[in-house]
Amino acid sequence: MARDGQERRTERSRPGGSAVALSAAYDTALLDLDGVVYFAGGAAIPYAVEALGAARDGGMRLAYVTNNALRTPDAVAAHLTELGVPAAADDVVTSAQAVARLIAEDVPAGARVLVVGGEGLRVALRERGLVPVESADDGPVAVVQGYGGPELGWGRFAEAAYAVGRGVPWYASNTDLTIPGTRGIGPGNGAAVEVVRIATGGRFEPKVAGKPRPPMHRETVLRTGAERPLVVGDRLDTDIEGAFEGGVDSLLVLTGVTDVATLLAAVPEHRPTYVAADLRGLLVAQPEVLADGDGGFRCGGWRASVSGDALVLDGADGSDALDGVRALCGAAWTRAGSGACALDAGKALARLGL
Repeated sequence: MARDGQERRTERSRPGGSAVALSAAYDTALLDLDGVVYFAGGAAIPYAVEALGAARDGGMRLAYVTNNALRTPDAVAAHLTELGVPAAADDVVTSAQAVARLIAEDVPAGARVLVVGGEGLRVALRERGLVPVESADDGPVAVVQGYGGPELGWGRFAEAAYAVGRGVPWYASNTDLTIPGTRGIGPGNGAAVEVVRIATGGRFEPKVAGKPRPPMHRETVLRTGAERPLVVGDRLDTDIEGAFEGGVDSLLVLTGVTDVATLLAAVPEHRPTYVAADLRGLLVAQPEVLADGDGGFRCGGWRASVSGDALVLDGADGSDALDGVRALCGAAWTRAGSGACALDAGKALARLGL
């Protein structure tokens, strides 16, 4: 395990190792939902229910951390329980809760807040003693935007633009440009934020709470009391970068939006501490990635190196493909330094069947 937050920020030139299962090395898993626990349609990802149950039974606390501000913690917990992952509302942390705290720190108790979003935002604001309103003419002292689902109409964006244009402080639960759905990738809250930005002439900038911004990490730690947290996610630019910004370790699972080629090209703030195929990675030790002194990196039965502008992978057929991925990360990230990796990984990934 990395020694402290600052070293995690500066030394991530290869995936880390752990001599014990991650569920024993960390007290709390801060789990993203879409692409980690369940698919966009709501069905559980293979092995997720069993792995989370085993981690919980072994003493690890499970907290579910989502940038989606639409659903309330009660609704998220009910969905998880239905899937076979028992959860209470207190186990769920949303960007709606994070942005509500951010607003409450800036405005008086009982203040009116114009809401452009779903029920999750309204519940979170009331929890902080704030009053949700629907119109720019209702005297709001703040405007907050969060994902409101596909039925959120243009009139709601207009109300936000009217208030922001008058100088009312502007907040956003998150700025994810896209959100996965059963029919494909749709516009996320970040796209809605851009609508208001354009409508107001690009003169205003919202305060943002969700991953990877620090308010989300702070909200999560405050609500869970985690002392040795492990962020678990599938997105480099939210989950993994959020862990980086918070100075905590992270586990990337390859069940969501990030593929191996994207991982190999990751800039330093997008490099996870650990990599696993799915949530079963919580239940096992993580192998070390070792530099061999000849410019190569070894993990398990694989050795990765750079030749010209290409990644090269050597090893015994039948070796764990994830060990090959870890070795390739060491070679690619070291070569990339502080910039994006432009190495050709095609043949190396073909060797792993990826």
